[in-house]
Amino acid sequence: MFTDNAEAELHARNTHAVPGESFRVALRLRPQPGWHTYWRNPGDSGLPTQIDWQLTEGVTASNIQWQPPGTYRLADVVNYGYGEQTLHIVDMQLPADWPPGQALRLDADAEWLICSDICVPESASLSLELPTAAEPAAPDPVWAPDFEAAEASLPEAVDWPATMVRVDEAIRLQVQLPAGLQPPDGFTAFPITEDFIHHSAPQQLQRRGDTLWLTQPQSPYFETMPEASRWVLVAHDGNGSTRAFRLEAVAGEVPAPPEGAENVASGEYDAPGVSALPEGSEAPASDPRAPDTDKAGLPAMLVAAFLGGLILNLMPCVFPVLAIKALGIVSAQGESRAHQRLHGLVYTAGVMLSCLAAAGLLLGLRAGGEALGWGFQLQSPIFVGALAYLFFAFGLSLSGVFTLGTRIMGLGQGLTQQQGLGGSFATGVLAVVVASPCTAPLMGAALGFAVTQPTSVALAVFAMLGLGLASPFLLMGLFPTLARWLPRPGAWMEHFKQAMAFPLYLSVVWLLWVLSRQAGSEALAAVLTGMVLIAFAAWLWHRPQKPLLALRTAALLGAAALLALPVMRPPTERADATEITENAWSPERVAELRAEGRTVFVNFTADWCITCLANERSVLSREVVQQAFAREDVHYLKADWTRSDPTITKALGEFGRNGVPLYIVYRDGGEPEVLPQLLTRDIVLGALGEP
Repeated sequence: MFTDNAEAELHARNTHAVPGESFRVALRLRPQPGWHTYWRNPGDSGLPTQIDWQLTEGVTASNIQWQPPGTYRLADVVNYGYGEQTLHIVDMQLPADWPPGQALRLDADAEWLICSDICVPESASLSLELPTAAEPAAPDPVWAPDFEAAEASLPEAVDWPATMVRVDEAIRLQVQLPAGLQPPDGFTAFPITEDFIHHSAPQQLQRRGDTLWLTQPQSPYFETMPEASRWVLVAHDGNGSTRAFRLEAVAGEVPAPPEGAENVASGEYDAPGVSALPEGSEAPASDPRAPDTDKAGLPAMLVAAFLGGLILNLMPCVFPVLAIKALGIVSAQGESRAHQRLHGLVYTAGVMLSCLAAAGLLLGLRAGGEALGWGFQLQSPIFVGALAYLFFAFGLSLSGVFTLGTRIMGLGQGLTQQQGLGGSFATGVLAVVVASPCTAPLMGAALGFAVTQPTSVALAVFAMLGLGLASPFLLMGLFPTLARWLPRPGAWMEHFKQAMAFPLYLSVVWLLWVLSRQAGSEALAAVLTGMVLIAFAAWLWHRPQKPLLALRTAALLGAAALLALPVMRPPTERADATEITENAWSPERVAELRAEGRTVFVNFTADWCITCLANERSVLSREVVQQAFAREDVHYLKADWTRSDPTITKALGEFGRNGVPLYIVYRDGGEPEVLPQLLTRDIVLGALGEP
């Protein structure tokens, strides 16, 4: 079939399939002249082609076997892809019990990004009906030659000894070649591992004897040195013929290439860094999207993290819990200074250890290849449901339905006793948990810096964030005279405690809304049922009749409420995912609008981000701002990070951020301007060039 910019079809290598044997099919993509699709690692931008098979039970399909790509360069941007007909080969397996003579139908939904001076995502639903027979299959006379040519170019998996090391912000790779591999036109290297090397930076391929060295600057978004990296090495044998090899390099020691090593980089594929920039163009001095760590520096980021944590105390998702903690301080005004100092230190320990635990989990998952950022917990429907249960239970406690929460929150008489230390520690942990949806001013830049640094530096930044969050109550604990500024204990405390239940209930409403957006109405109904069970268990807790039976009943009902959590599996798509609008963000859409000279406003947001919602409702949706958007012909794009999206996570990292909100303005298609995380009308209008 033909799309706007390509021809897409499914073809089989042989005339029929044999039960119990494997056979090959391919998605054939032929771009229009001047257009190209992308390899498995698209380079600086782009998306790899994907195939979603709908197969009869028992029939299996392998991953795509990728031919080596070509290189596409535009100024300082390098991509890997295909500008001519390409077969995306897939190995199929027909079960042995398949009835010979019964035709096999293969259905697939293919998606690809195709680019010229603009980029267009395209897709096609394709099908292929293939006969089956018991006798050996013969090559298809029409398509077998194309398969043979594509198969000849597929990289051969090799186990050549290969080692890599990071040296002076560059990656150095050493490969021990087999004897006799002396391609007259040299080599081209393509990285399979993403976010590893700087694709457009100069790449050196040098050889001495049977040893090959590759040296290339690391990616601007390089995070940690992987334990291994995968590469495709193309040997150019002359006259346009090539051999490709797929190898893996492991971390280790790599000496510098000796003097006199021969330069063996080939320009035939326009390998990254080999060809010059287009005539008359200059490489930019720096990438405006990348974190400017040299200017910021660790001390500045530590200060930013501390101030961000301090401001976090005022965010709407944290304040209700900390208000209850303040009641505990009021209650303790008559106690010894030693007790008050100890509670302040224990609360701080709870906050800082929780921040470090969250940082360790985040850094560990990112090192394992997950594209995650601050607030990633809220991308899990199970975590959102559990947090809703927690807020609901605390709300019931503050409303007086049961009194377990007073000990947990460190209130009342328990605060003056040794076991009250557990309440202070738990309050610190809870403060971090409820703060996870929020990003305060200065905090985003600090955390974006942290995840690009070594583990020790990253943990130091997160520790300063926790210290900033804990600092008000830490100071009141260390210097009890500061607590004299608070009201004296009295009957008002009980009324205030009960009043604080209502912000918690509103937080539950917000969490349930987020859950419905993530996992649909069934998950929402399950959690609401669990909340009814929790309320019933709390009501039974203090019934005077048969206390042991009431206790057992309460425990069973509480467990039943938790059983609702496993049903909250994210649906394949969000409830509104089928509503395709022109406001949906993508890197390609931004590039297209900038090429037209349009002013673009990008809102990186998430349903679970309270700061995002506050900015959208109090600033971005105001009539004066909407009128300014219309006057300046602003194209508004929304990057929705409610559920984990690696593309959005990568884009956040490119701007030195690790969480939302993030607001970017491209005025008249120009360079990006990053706006503050807390918006005002004047900030937005000023970014658009209006007084």
